[in-house]
Order: sequence, then structure tokens, then C-alpha cells
Amino acid sequence: MVESKPDLMTLLRRLDDPEWLEWPMGYSSGKAAVPFGRLVSKLEGDFGTSCTAEQDTQDSSEYGRVIIPAEATVCGTRIVVCVSKFGSLALVSADNPGAFFGTDDAQAEGELDAGDLIRVEQTLIDLGYVVVPEELLTLPYEGESRLRPWDQGQWQPSWWDRFFGTVWSTR
Repeated sequence: MVESKPDLMTLLRRLDDPEWLEWPMGYSSGKAAVPFGRLVSKLEGDFGTSCTAEQDTQDSSEYGRVIIPAEATVCGTRIVVCVSKFGSLALVSADNPGAFFGTDDAQAEGELDAGDLIRVEQTLIDLGYVVVPEELLTLPYEGESRLRPWDQGQWQPSWWDRFFGTVWSTR
């Protein structure tokens, strides 16, 4: 089930704890590795290819990424799945996060097949991940955490920065 934008924003705000920036309280990289491994295996089976997987990303609130190679997709553009250390959040992008304004834009430009997207999103949902559209994650961050304070006034963090990017605080 894909959640609505208000439900997703409520979830993002609920997961935003200013005391826990890089991972949530009680986080275990070992426990996160199990569903991530299942995700990699399922996507490899669904797309009939080996996928590149990066995991346990250091100094980041992103746990890892799975890259489905371009040769395995209908449109010939790789698909990147990013998984956060927070609340099993995941995002799907064509080519790379930020390469398009989101999956709708990538589909409109002929770079992402709707069937491929549905297959990836359904796999994520089946494994207990919450798919958050990239368009939502690019909204300005309005939470309580102090992200990258040295850029104060020069940089406006987004929700992507909070749950998938490098985050620091000087508290």
C-alpha cells in the first residue's frame, strides 16, 4: 500500500528525533542487513541480473543502495533504490537520486518504465519498506534537528538530507 503525502509527512516528522541524527535509537546495522539482503536477492531475481549493493553507509542516515543495471531495465536506465536507517524508508530513482524531479518526471522523459517501477515498489512494500517519493523528500526540511550548522544561512536542508544524506549536529 502506498501511503498518501500527508501520511508520509506525518511519518517523517515522527521519525525526526533531534538527538538521533545518523540512526534512530535502538538501531542495529546487523538487523538492517537482513531485510536489505532480501531486497537485493529479490530485485536480482525479478530483473534476472546481479545488482550492485552498497550497505552500512558511514556518516550518513542512508543505510545503503541497490543499483539495478541499465541493461536489465526496459528503458535502459539504471534504477537506484536507497534505503534509510530510519523507519525502513526507501526511495526509488531513475539513474541516481536528483537526476530527475522524481519518478513521474523520469517516466515522462522515457527513462523509467512504469512496469519496472511497480515491480521495485511492490518488492519494497512486500519487504516492509515505506516508499517515499523523491519529490516529497526534496521539500525543505522543517524539523527540529540541526543539520550541518556550519552552512547555516547558506544551505537549506531537505527531508532527503535528513533521512538519506550526511547529517551532523554540534549539540
